[in-house]
Amino acid sequence: MYGVEIRYLLRRLPTLALGLVACLGACLPAAAQEGKGDVVYVPTPQIVVDSMLNMAKLGPQDYLIDLGSGDGRVVVTATKNYGARALGVDLDQQLLQLARETARLSGVSERARFVEQNLFETDLSGATVITSYLLPSMNLKLRPKLLALPPGTRIVTHDYHFGDWIPDERKTLDVPEKKVGDPGKSYVYLWVVPEQVEGNWQLDLTQLQLDLPGIPAKSAVQLTQRFQMIEGQWLAGSVRMALQRARVSGKQISFQLPLGDILRMLSGATQMRPAVPAAARPVFGPQAVLEFDGRRDGNVLRGEVRIRRQDGGAVVSNARAWSAVMVDMRLAPVRTP
Repeated sequence: MYGVEIRYLLRRLPTLALGLVACLGACLPAAAQEGKGDVVYVPTPQIVVDSMLNMAKLGPQDYLIDLGSGDGRVVVTATKNYGARALGVDLDQQLLQLARETARLSGVSERARFVEQNLFETDLSGATVITSYLLPSMNLKLRPKLLALPPGTRIVTHDYHFGDWIPDERKTLDVPEKKVGDPGKSYVYLWVVPEQVEGNWQLDLTQLQLDLPGIPAKSAVQLTQRFQMIEGQWLAGSVRMALQRARVSGKQISFQLPLGDILRMLSGATQMRPAVPAAARPVFGPQAVLEFDGRRDGNVLRGEVRIRRQDGGAVVSNARAWSAVMVDMRLAPVRTP
């Protein structure tokens, strides 16, 4: 990481353009260096490196891969300060030699490796954290490969994002010494690879009947998904209700249903008995919501549901188990342009 790699653009530029890039490199601050051959990279300031690894919540249990590792500072910091294992990938032999020597002098050679490889061909399996400082066009080319990683994998980038895949977290840093990109500013972005939940699910709310005796034990949830954002609706007989605050974060899925609206609609559906005795309804309040949290296990979603007095308000019921079984196997992958 540490570099905006433009090797892929420079290979077809004439000698004059290469000379211009070399001149540009000479005009950059001392921290920005020109790599061997057709590589120009800009090292990520240490304050940004630390912010990226903190945002990823990196720890000894993690395996980090840094795509475009430059002088190796992300890999060395990850192993030395966070106890993680790490791999740096770059095509510049001079930078790779420098990175290996830095790792040796830092005493982390056993956990910090560097390989000469095209980052688009790198095997990312096993990585729990991916870091990079790449141009937007390179990020978009990598995006399908990153989305195919196991749910929960964290991806952190410096300055550049992945188009319409909205980051889960972002941070702006003041970096006075930074003279490239947006001078004086660095942007750190985090994504968590989302679980795939799109499809039709049969919902089991048997345990919730302990609090809501008349709510249907069996109903359905239809989900559509774009990256970590999901939309859907709950269906019970003729009653349909849009999900609220629906989202996937790594392996976790969460959504809400407006309880007051459900009770009114169920009471108006002649084929169903009242969802809850009238005397008990004021306990929950008109703004109460059903708050679902869970995760996917094969073709089953499992989790807990609570009644909250209002969005963000006090919980007014015990946590009850819920589950949902996939009934439509047309589970689409995360849709990308």
